[in-house]
Amino acid sequence: MDIIISNANNIPIYEQIYKQIKDSIISSKLTEGEALPSIRALAKELRVSVITTKRAYDELEKEGYINTVPGKGSYVAKKNLDIIKEDSLKKIENHMQAIIELSSHCGLDDKEIIEMFKVMQEECKL
Repeated sequence: MDIIISNANNIPIYEQIYKQIKDSIISSKLTEGEALPSIRALAKELRVSVITTKRAYDELEKEGYINTVPGKGSYVAKKNLDIIKEDSLKKIENHMQAIIELSSHCGLDDKEIIEMFKVMQEECKL
């Protein structure tokens, strides 16, 4: 499994592991039913503590991305499109909140923001 850990990053190591595995599942690099490395094996490979790796796996399981079978290991869960959509909506809302805050500091009104959005949307279609 290709996971890159950055110690220079402000993001906790367990979160870096969690995010990279989650992104691999969402993008179908890891497929339903595929076995993940054991917690110990991944910890050894990444040179991090078992506790750190376990925390990442616990978060993935809590959010429905993996299933753990005691004594057998962890496997990629069936994709729940509702969970994936909800996660994306949450990210969009966070970005929109930032836009609202920035635009109010700049004195932009709703029409100007919508016009900027339309222009950027058209550029992305090209």
